[in-house]
Amino acid sequence: MDYTCDAVAERLAEGLGFSCDDASPVVSFRDPFGLENGTMAVLELLVVAGAVFAFAHAWRRWRRDGDPVNLTLWFASVGYLAVIEPPLYFPGWFGLTEHVGFIFSHNVFTVQFMYDRLPLYIVAFYPALSQLAYELVRTLGVFARRGPLLGSLAVAFACQVFYEIFDHLGPQLRWWVWNPDNTMINQPALGSVPMNSMLLFASVSFGALTYLVVRLTGGGERRVTGWGIGWRALVAGAVTPLAMIVAGAPSGAFRGDGQLGIQRAILAVELVVVWVVGLCLLADAWRAGRSEAASPLFARTYPAAFLGVHVALWLGALPAYLAATDGVTGQGTPTGSLWYAALCAVAATGFVAAALRATGSPATAAPVRS
Repeated sequence: MDYTCDAVAERLAEGLGFSCDDASPVVSFRDPFGLENGTMAVLELLVVAGAVFAFAHAWRRWRRDGDPVNLTLWFASVGYLAVIEPPLYFPGWFGLTEHVGFIFSHNVFTVQFMYDRLPLYIVAFYPALSQLAYELVRTLGVFARRGPLLGSLAVAFACQVFYEIFDHLGPQLRWWVWNPDNTMINQPALGSVPMNSMLLFASVSFGALTYLVVRLTGGGERRVTGWGIGWRALVAGAVTPLAMIVAGAPSGAFRGDGQLGIQRAILAVELVVVWVVGLCLLADAWRAGRSEAASPLFARTYPAAFLGVHVALWLGALPAYLAATDGVTGQGTPTGSLWYAALCAVAATGFVAAALRATGSPATAAPVRS
C-alpha cells in the first residue's frame, strides 16, 4: 500500500480541493495568491512572522540577558513537532493504522513539506504559540512567584485559549479537515474539533514542554551554551509526548462502542481543571499588579496581534457559521464551537490586558524559581 497517498488521504485531499498524488517528498511551493481562499495567506503571514519574531526575541533573551529558557523552548517546540507530527500524517509508516488511523489532512499552503502533508506555517506555529504563552505568563510574574509547575500550568491554559480560537475556525475555512470516519480518535468532539485534540495538543503538550525546558535550564538562572540549549531542547521535545499519553489514558481506557459519553465526561472534566487552575493563576497575577519581569516588545504586541487577526477572521466567517445547517456551512465545511471560541477569546483578552497592566514600564527581569 502507498502510505503517502492512500484512499483515505486522497479522499480528504479531494475534499479540500487538491490531490496528494505525485506530491513532492521534500518541499513544494505555491502562489500565495492562488490558495483555496485569502484567509490562508493571512494565517501563514501571521504565524511565520510570529515564529521569526519569537526567535529574534529568544536569541536576545539568551545573548543579552543570559536567559536560555526562551531559545530552548523555541527549539524544543520544533523538536516536539518532529516527533509527534510524522506519525499523524503517515500512521502506516509507523505501524499505527489500527491504533490511531488517519486523523486529519492539512490543506496546501504556500510552502509544504513531506508529500504536501506539513505546511510551513505548522512548523512555525509550535514555536510561535509556545513563546506567546510563555512570555505572557513570564511577564505576569507567575514563574517568579509560583515556580515552574504552576507557571507551566498557566502556560497550558494560555495555549488552550489562544490555540482553540484557531482550532475551532480552521475546518470551516478549509485550513485542514478532520477524518470523520476516524471515530476512535476524532470522537467525542465539540463542534468539528475532537476533544482529545483540545486537551492533549492545545494544553498538555505545551504545559509539559514548558515545564521540562524550565527545569532543564534551571529557570534561566543557569548559564547554558549553544550545545547545552540543543540537547536540552531535544530531550524536552522527545519526552513531551509521554505526558500526553498519561493525560490521555483516563479517557482512552473507555474507548469502544457505547462509551463515548464516558469519554466526553472525562475529557470535559480535564478541560474544566485546565480552566479553573488557569483562571485562578490569571486572577492571582492580576491581583499581584506590577510585575518585576521585563516587558519585551514581543509580549506587548504579538499576543494581541494573534488574537486580533483571529477575531477578524472569525467575524468574516460568522455569516456562513450562522447560516450553517446541522454544523455544516453552505460551502460544505464543518463548523467549530462559537461559544467556546468566544469564551477563549475573552480569556485571551484577559491575558493580554493583564500582561500590559503588569508590565507598564520596563524593569529588571526576575529569575524563575527552580
